[in-house]
Amino acid sequence: MAEDLIHDPNAGIDRLLEIMRRLRDPQTGCPWDIEQDFDSIAPYTIEEAYEVADAIARRDWSELEGELGDLLLQTVYHTAMGEEAGHFTFRSVVRAISDKMVARHPHVFGDASRDKSADQQTADWEAIKAAERAGKAQQGTLDGVAIGLPALLRALKLQKRAARVGFDWPSTHEVLDKIKEEADELVEARDQLTQAEIEEEFGDLLFVMANLGRHLGLDPEAALRAANAKFTRRFEKIEAKLAENGKSPTQSDLAEMDALWDVVKSEEKSAKER
Repeated sequence: MAEDLIHDPNAGIDRLLEIMRRLRDPQTGCPWDIEQDFDSIAPYTIEEAYEVADAIARRDWSELEGELGDLLLQTVYHTAMGEEAGHFTFRSVVRAISDKMVARHPHVFGDASRDKSADQQTADWEAIKAAERAGKAQQGTLDGVAIGLPALLRALKLQKRAARVGFDWPSTHEVLDKIKEEADELVEARDQLTQAEIEEEFGDLLFVMANLGRHLGLDPEAALRAANAKFTRRFEKIEAKLAENGKSPTQSDLAEMDALWDVVKSEEKSAKER
């Protein structure tokens, strides 16, 4: 019975699939869930993926369990809508990813040798993916890089694809020269050009900064997340120091807060040295 399945805590994925089916039932389901479509749910999918990453970054394993469940629900949601439209089912999605993993790991599930470096295995992985794109009539070097990715991540993927066919600077020296060039062009645009042209030059500078991260072996997205976390941590300490004197940031000024910023930096440096 479907009702028994829904209330069986040990029923696993079948229970979740049935819950989603009931939520989407046109006659007896939830009005909000019935109204949703791929476009309306997609932002929630992205948000849940970031919340998974946030729980990992904070090493909050109990929260990660819940966030992974939320992300799994997104897959179930999309596959339910896909099944309703006749595009695919949850089972076909599972089969497709399983087939892909087996095909992309011939050194584990096939006859290929496992006696390879991590770099060689990465190269083999990319070769297999290139063959898959060719089978989908994706012949261009940049074909298949998802448009919906966060802009910084997509920039990195585009640059990696271009580098595979030799379109890349040989070292960080050229990238740093390009950053200076783009920064100069941004200053010129700020002083002389339209807002749209300023935005274009600013985007060019961000794109080259992402490329510098790649040349340095860094993940630009991770580096920016860390910078955001550092800024948040330090500003919260500034707020705490102001509160000790009965003040808030709106009752302070830039000079005072900048001086407190330097104090916080110094305290963090001393704490690291201890």
